[in-house]
Parts: sequence; structure tokens; C-alpha cells
Amino acid sequence: MIEKKKLVTQEEKAVLVGLIQKDQTNEQVTEYLDELAFLSETAGAIAVKRFTQKLAHPDSRTFVGKGKLEEIRDYLAGKNIQLVIFDDELTGSQITNIEKELKVKTIDRSDLILDIFASRARTAQAKVQVELAQYQYLLPRLKGMWKHLERQGGGIGTRGPGETEIETDRRIVKDKIALLRKRLAEIDKQAFTQRKERGELIRVALVGYTNVGKSTLMTLLSKSEVFAENKLFATLDTTTRKIVFENTPFLLSDTVGFIRKLPHHLVESFKSTLDEVREADILLHVVDTSHPQYEEQIGVVNKTLQELKAFEKPILTIFNKMDLYEERIFDEWLESAVKEELLKELKEKWDIETGGNCVFVSAVAKMNIDALRDLILQKVRDLYQIRYPYKTLYY
Repeated sequence: MIEKKKLVTQEEKAVLVGLIQKDQTNEQVTEYLDELAFLSETAGAIAVKRFTQKLAHPDSRTFVGKGKLEEIRDYLAGKNIQLVIFDDELTGSQITNIEKELKVKTIDRSDLILDIFASRARTAQAKVQVELAQYQYLLPRLKGMWKHLERQGGGIGTRGPGETEIETDRRIVKDKIALLRKRLAEIDKQAFTQRKERGELIRVALVGYTNVGKSTLMTLLSKSEVFAENKLFATLDTTTRKIVFENTPFLLSDTVGFIRKLPHHLVESFKSTLDEVREADILLHVVDTSHPQYEEQIGVVNKTLQELKAFEKPILTIFNKMDLYEERIFDEWLESAVKEELLKELKEKWDIETGGNCVFVSAVAKMNIDALRDLILQKVRDLYQIRYPYKTLYY
């Protein structure tokens, strides 16, 4: 069995590397590296320097060009920096070539996200999902990355004729993946049974980019403590609460946050967790309006919902952190009338974009929460009327 070590430990220093490709702007890549720095902080590392390079395509051997790699190497010389993190996915041979040149541990964005997920997995389901994603990430990168994997068994007769060490390693990993998939299928079956047993209640799911305030809203709406933290992927396991608004009950679930460039293997492994999104009757899309790139984050979430075949569900878009948005956008000397006009324009824009299915709130400051409750209640009641037209069960 492979011994999986944490990629970063507290107080590690890291250098970040990103490419500005032909379809990207300097501003976009700066934003991507800001997010990578936040990911690094979440994992326990401090980003002390950033390097970017304009390239039409990544270098097949070292991802960045030879000159840029030498620049990074010269910067690292004599400094106590333990980690170099690339913002895009690297191949096994690229990692080997880069580490050979830099003499520093090198990982990519996917590896970093997997490490964060591994540190935050709490339930048996989440742990199996993360472990499966880790092995799937590892499999195509075995060559050059691993000199030895612990054998289960050994001695004469345990290898086929002419079987090399790397082939044995691949077989070990493939067997482990098969075992984890089987275990995950059993857990998924139990989870599906639990969801079926919830009966005929309307199901509502909170979705959104990571760190937009879903768990804080969950706590506010359900009046029960739900773990929330100003770090990426604070929530991995779906939390479901029964809520009653004006004698109308429904189930509310908090789900794992989405992110750009999310590793494919994580999406695949977390399909069972994302079933809460697929099987929900209503989606509450939470947006961090204070984020400079919140519109791009909306696009990432919408694309993910389309991939999950959940985009056609009723969606209420909740523009959260409006207090922070006002702090970021408005100068303290701005006249109240101008401020109100700008807010009106913002709300009118998104009212058109969402077909009237939006609300502007602050979960922390408890701004406009009553309006949010009323909108959720109306959507839930409308759905009950459609689903059970001959019953008046709830109000």
C-alpha cells in the first residue's frame, strides 16, 4: 500500500508559477494565482513569490520555458523555500524534470487540492472518495515519480515473467482503485437508501463557488451550528437539515464548493456527494458578490451544474456579502443618492439575468434575510402545489 504523505506542513514557504496562454489576460492569471495562494494558505503554506510567463502552449518537458525555469532556480538558490506549486496540471515526466532542475519539491494545482481534501475529509465516504481520487491522479504519473512502492506479499513467484517494477506498481495502484470503487459503491448504496427514506419533503440544496458563505447561510436558515471557516473547501461532507418556515417543512443541504480547474478525478470521485445537487428540487446558488471576479465564478458554477445535468432545476441566485461589496466598490465620500442608483443598476442587471430569481443579502451582517426566507418559502410552496395538487399538507 502506498504511503501517502501530506504535501505541505505548517510554515512551509512556496513559490507559485503560472502561464499566461494565448486566450488569457495578465489580469486573469493574476486572479488565478491569487486563488492558488489562498489554496496554499488553506493547505498550510505561505506563498512568498510568483512567477508568470507568456507562452502559447506549455513546454512539453518542463511546462515553462528553459529561461524561466533558470530564473526560478536562481531565485530559490540559498533560500529556505520547500515547495514550488504550478497553477496547471503537470505530467509525471514534467514534475521529474522540474524537480531535477530546481532541487525543490514540485506539485501542481490538482495535487494541492487533493491534499486539502485529504486533510478535511471526516466521514468514511469522504475519505474513500479522496483516496480514490489520489490514486487515480497518481496512476498516470507513476513513471519517474516513484522509485519504490510497498509490495503486498513478495518473494519468488509474485511477479510475472519480465514484469518490471513500474508495471508491478501500476498493478498495485489499479487493484487499490478497484477496491476503493467497490467500497465507494457500497457507501453510495447506503446513502441512496437514506435519501429515499427522506420521504416526500421538498429538497433544497445550497451550491456555489468555494468560500462564498454557504455554510454561514445554512447556519442562519436552519438555526443550527454548521462548520464554517474562511478557507477553501471548509465543507466536504454534505450536511442536511430539516427546516420549517411558517408550517412548511423542507430539507436543506449544504454541499461541497466548486472551483475552477477542479481535478477531474475529484469530480468523478465525489459524484455521490454531488447527488445531493442532482436530486435536489430547488438550488440556491450562493455568490460572493464582494469578490472581484464573482461573475467568472458564477460561470464556473453554472458550467458545473450543466455537467451535472442540474442546470434546468429551479435556481434562486443569492448574492451574498453585500456589505463587503459596498465596502469594496463605494468610496466613503460617495453621495447616498449615487450609491443607491448604482445598487439599483446592479440589482436590475441581475434581475434580468436571472429572470427575477435573485436576492441580495449578507449572511454575516444579516441583511435582507427575511426577504430571502420569503423567496425560499414561496418556491417551496409552489413546488408542493405542483407535486401534490390535491393535498394541503403544509400550510
